[in-house]
Amino acid sequence: MQDEKGVALTEFIDQYELEVINPDVSCDDIYISVPETNRPALPLTGFFQHFESKRIQLIGNAEIEYIKGMPEPIKEINFDEILSYVPPCVIFTSNNQPDPVFVKYCNKYGVPCLLTDRGTTEISNEVVRWLKVKLAPCITVHGVLMDVFGEGVLIMGESGIGKSEAALELIKRGHRLVSDDVVELSKVSDVTIVGRAPNITKHFIELRGIGIIDVKALYGVECVKDSQQIDMVIQIEEWDRTKEYDRLGMEDNYIEFMGNKVTGHTLPIRPGRNLAIICETAAVNHRQKKMGYNAARELYNRVQKNINKGTHFDGAL
Repeated sequence: MQDEKGVALTEFIDQYELEVINPDVSCDDIYISVPETNRPALPLTGFFQHFESKRIQLIGNAEIEYIKGMPEPIKEINFDEILSYVPPCVIFTSNNQPDPVFVKYCNKYGVPCLLTDRGTTEISNEVVRWLKVKLAPCITVHGVLMDVFGEGVLIMGESGIGKSEAALELIKRGHRLVSDDVVELSKVSDVTIVGRAPNITKHFIELRGIGIIDVKALYGVECVKDSQQIDMVIQIEEWDRTKEYDRLGMEDNYIEFMGNKVTGHTLPIRPGRNLAIICETAAVNHRQKKMGYNAARELYNRVQKNINKGTHFDGAL
């Protein structure tokens, strides 16, 4: 999880291997709090209304060409004004070298001046995507997150009900563990929740009666994964004879995390039920629904056709 202040600029520089042009300016206490970038074209002309100064500033080929034609007195005035807002950093793209006057005012206001050989559009897209993940709202939930046939399956339920045992069986069947016991959920968009393990418990599973096992060490790197989008939630509970459980699956149920809805199933368990196979089947069925096929609706349509034809149907439905 990122610092409450945002993402450390030092981490950002390391992530994208950026060159620091003015190393005398310390980056240690600078944090990025806005997952967007800005190209300060209008501020270079002296127009500062709606200047998004909290964003990372990108200066590309177009801005460089404009700067080359600026009179020196205008450079002094406009560069001073731009950098007085103290943006988290300024990145010169495509190996464009900054104007010495610009670097002077970066030093004056303590703004790191960075350089990359990547193009403006490329670095902007990558930075926005990365920052949206790093700065996404985050909560923790009790459960197990698995990658089952490419679907992110979050298994939830009371302690001791068998979540970790199901995860171990899924791993043995070729699926991948993301997190056991504690799952960090990040809302990276209005439709996407991504889960990952806390660094301290990554790749570990707790099995009652055995203890802690290292999945990566025992089963190999192909059995673990760092993060996974949450596609469905399986809520495990003890079988309750007095409760009605969904037998057809005609309507989807949802569980909400931070305002995002995720498909959810309540799975009653009792001795003899193979939880791992049920999770596999639920994942494949969910994937099939996303591809446009719903087995429950197909059965319903067949029954309706038989009824319309006057065919007697004697079934449990």
